[in-house]
Amino acid sequence: MGGAVQERVLSVLLLEPGRVVPMPRLVEAAWGDDPPATASHQVRKAVSDLRRRIPGDGVISTEGSGYRITVTAAQLDLLEFNDRIRAAEQALREDRRPEAAAELEAALALWHGAVLSGQGGSVIESAATALEERRLVATEELFDLRLGLGLSSELVADLRTVVSAHPLRETFHGQLMLALYRTGRKAEALNEYARIREFLADQLGVDPGPPLTRLYEDILRDEPGLVLPQPPTAAVQESPPAPPARICTLPQPLTDFTGRTKEVAELLRCVDAADGSDARSARVVAVDGMGGSGKTSLAVWAAHQLADRFPDGQLYVDLRGFTPGEQPPVSPGTALDHLLRSFGVSDERIPSDTEARANLWRATVAGRRLLLLLDNAAHAEQVTPLLTASPGCLVLITSRSRLLDLDGVSWVSVGLMTPQDSAALVAATLGADRVEAEPESAAELAELCGHLPLALRIATARLRNRSSWTLRYLAERLRDETRRLDELRSPQRSVAATLHLSYMALDVRQRAAFRTFGLHPSTGIDVHSAAALLGTDVHDAESTLEFLLDMRLVQQPGVGIYTLHDLVRTFARSLCGPATAEQDASAVERLLGYYLTATDVACQILFPGREQRGTGIPAHEGSLPPCPDAEAARAWFDREHGGLLAAVSLAELHGLPRHTVCLTRNLSFHLNARGQFDDLWNVCRTALAAVRGLDDPQLLCVTLANVGVACWKVGRFESGLEAAQEARDVAVALGDRHIQAHSESTIGLLTSMLGRYEEALTLLSEAVARSAKLGAGRAEAEGLSTLSTLYEKWGRYAEAAETARRSLEISRSIGYHANLIMSLTDLAFAQVGLGELEEADENLAQARRLSELRTAPGDVGLVLALSARVAHARGRTTEAEGFAVRALELARTGATPVRLAEVENLIGHLRCALGDHQSAVVLHRHARQAAVEMGFRSEEASALAGLAQALEALGDTETADGYRAEAARLYAFMGVRSPRTVYA
Repeated sequence: MGGAVQERVLSVLLLEPGRVVPMPRLVEAAWGDDPPATASHQVRKAVSDLRRRIPGDGVISTEGSGYRITVTAAQLDLLEFNDRIRAAEQALREDRRPEAAAELEAALALWHGAVLSGQGGSVIESAATALEERRLVATEELFDLRLGLGLSSELVADLRTVVSAHPLRETFHGQLMLALYRTGRKAEALNEYARIREFLADQLGVDPGPPLTRLYEDILRDEPGLVLPQPPTAAVQESPPAPPARICTLPQPLTDFTGRTKEVAELLRCVDAADGSDARSARVVAVDGMGGSGKTSLAVWAAHQLADRFPDGQLYVDLRGFTPGEQPPVSPGTALDHLLRSFGVSDERIPSDTEARANLWRATVAGRRLLLLLDNAAHAEQVTPLLTASPGCLVLITSRSRLLDLDGVSWVSVGLMTPQDSAALVAATLGADRVEAEPESAAELAELCGHLPLALRIATARLRNRSSWTLRYLAERLRDETRRLDELRSPQRSVAATLHLSYMALDVRQRAAFRTFGLHPSTGIDVHSAAALLGTDVHDAESTLEFLLDMRLVQQPGVGIYTLHDLVRTFARSLCGPATAEQDASAVERLLGYYLTATDVACQILFPGREQRGTGIPAHEGSLPPCPDAEAARAWFDREHGGLLAAVSLAELHGLPRHTVCLTRNLSFHLNARGQFDDLWNVCRTALAAVRGLDDPQLLCVTLANVGVACWKVGRFESGLEAAQEARDVAVALGDRHIQAHSESTIGLLTSMLGRYEEALTLLSEAVARSAKLGAGRAEAEGLSTLSTLYEKWGRYAEAAETARRSLEISRSIGYHANLIMSLTDLAFAQVGLGELEEADENLAQARRLSELRTAPGDVGLVLALSARVAHARGRTTEAEGFAVRALELARTGATPVRLAEVENLIGHLRCALGDHQSAVVLHRHARQAAVEMGFRSEEASALAGLAQALEALGDTETADGYRAEAARLYAFMGVRSPRTVYA
């Protein structure tokens, strides 16, 4: 869950589902009577973290100053426990005692140990104690009901256990005494009373209570009321009818079958729905799923659960649609012969042709209640003759592919196991002790097995047979993708062999397509990239993907998106080799060409003013995803984000440096706008290594320029300066004035970050002038924004404001959204320096509105941090605190090191102004550490000044003076005569 605070906050919310839990109660739950000064902030952070970890929208909602969690009884055992207790109480009111007992049993079965064990804290311990009391009361009521229903000897062992665990609860002692007496063990019952009386006297100095004493006296007197009246004996029939013959050929269910609760429930619902309808023929329920997903185990388990509903028999037939050993599928005629013989039909009565056998089969089972499990079906033609028209029958079918030609069938699809079910399966097959000893390795093992039941069973079987192996050791072996399928095999079973059966059911063209899809770098394949990979049009590509979906070799998480399971992808890639190398290389090059063209189109829409440059790579001529507007282009980029990053690596792996470099250039715009700066840094480094192997100074120049920007974003100022200077030198040699201006602007930016303001001013002014002369509006706007920031940090607020207004005007004219926000923020910073707080407030409000439309988290954090400063200065303290909390959340979850340092310093100064000096010290220290690592002089100085101010207020004058002197030296180095006033 992320830590103790998150666990305790979640625990308290779950203890009061559907109710608003106020902040003070959450703080008390997390820290008791001694919370830190930042407790409320940490609770908000914990809730934010929980929202990211818990799937689903709106599970935890903010309600005023508190939070509410919304869950259903199916999600929370506490709610299910309460529901069953209420159902038991209702059943008792209606004198339905067996139903009440069943509800209590189900309620108590939800408990697997102490509630919230190890959570700590008085709030949670108090709640856990109350819940334990409710459990004990329910247990007492259940034993009362069982005793009232005539059970006695069956309860003695359970009652002795509960008496031992709770020796002070006299009710349990009384129930044990009564159970012993009713089973003819009067002496033991009296001895039990003697034991509890002695125990109470020794421990508490008291005697047993009146109810237990009266029971003891009644047992001594053999009170008739202690024995339940016997029900009247039914009249004995002189010649009881012989029970009907019952046939069962079902395989034994797995003793360690676990998980699949949702699928089992869905299958049983399908049966119940059909059972309740006006059925005129047998109910048919089919289970489909990929090889190894556990379809047969699920169907066999369900069949045994349903067996009592079908007293005339339960029959099983393996149709061998996908069976190792090259065995042909069972023909319908052979299957009918087997079924008829199971019902005792003699050889001479079984016809030779299939249609006649089918007619005889339907006549034989007419009027019977029969369950038929047809396992491993290959196609509908194999199944149809075996279906019966008798409405009392149920037919269960399992198949890898959905048999679309079967009508009137209820389908249950079996996918991968959930992580929770996988963990339960590993524990059930391997033993809970080994899993508890290595929980992280057990989770990794399940992940590496792709949550596929067959793979998990093979892996755990290997561990059972190798006692010296640890879970970690096997996980390490499975990490090597090239060996993973070899590891997941045993003498009788193999994941690869299971997948091979599905592969062999394809024709030659489909096999080639399946193998080629294994080359796709993304976890999500759409029809356009699939068409490029296969070299077909989108309609053929979609048809192929849909067929593979029917065969359960691909999955479909969303409309139009297809995925390969990890082990299926590994199997597909294992089919590639020297014989397919040429075709595979062509497929990869087509796919990369598609991605390059598609990203070009999306960038033209999203980033107006971007300079168009040739790539030397032919444009993709096939179909592209529709991008009519910026929203569609942005959605495509988001959906393909992971695939595009993987495509850069794929290009590098296949020795296609030009594709690597050009694709990185397009992707850089998207990553920068999205605030994915670590990814930006990584792909730019990959592109730089690739471009140095090309004799193309133009591409080298572009790549170096992008590396310089990426270095700035991740706080590597010196490395960025080297790259930008090299880019400028190459651009000058080429006569490329655009890259020269861009590089000089980057050099000026990084130089200003390093505190060399005079040098930065010259570089930035020249870069802005050069961009203006070239008509490069985007570059000019960026340069002016950087120049405004420099002026503001230098304390030259009037110049900063003027420059920001020029940047703002250009950004508006070309629709440069991201720079529009930063220009407004730059202008607000300058206006704060000039004392124009009302104007700054208006510009920040506009920046916040624009930030709602896809802005990097760090930039939004900076806007909010400055908004907090201005709101406080204008007397809106509550609003300022809200801005500050949100700013820190954004900065800490998705900001660059540069933005994080800026935001922490701004909020640190605010905390100091509010009198929260300890919090200010924490923020400034963290900001200073980051600034020192980057060489970010202005924020290092700001952090030092803030530390001096906060520590002085805390009484540490000596340390404060030291920090103040360090700050003064840095300001002198930068040429800042009088540091900007933070707060009056």
